[in-house]
Amino acid sequence: MLTWRELGVYLRQLPPGARTRLAAGDKDGLWGLAEHLQALTIDELRVANWQRSNEGVKESKQSKRPAPVPRPGTKSKQADKNSPERIARRNAAKRRAAERRTAIARGEIA
Repeated sequence: MLTWRELGVYLRQLPPGARTRLAAGDKDGLWGLAEHLQALTIDELRVANWQRSNEGVKESKQSKRPAPVPRPGTKSKQADKNSPERIARRNAAKRRAAERRTAIARGEIA
């Protein structure tokens, strides 16, 4: 019989791609060191090519810096824009703005 501590140690020692680890929500286990290094190499090459292609071009005319290769376990900016918390804050701000416009129209706020 395992104690809770022994079970925790056992789970932390599982290989990165173990299904038990992935089922527990470990997104970092999807990629190993080789995959992370390869993504880093791709990112650096893309930035180097971007720098060379924009050499001698005015800053206002330069192309956008390339986005890094998405890694597992990181959130994308697009996902953050549509998170339930952000949608709730956005709706609350819209409601407050509408209430303020109504109060201004009634003359309650100068």
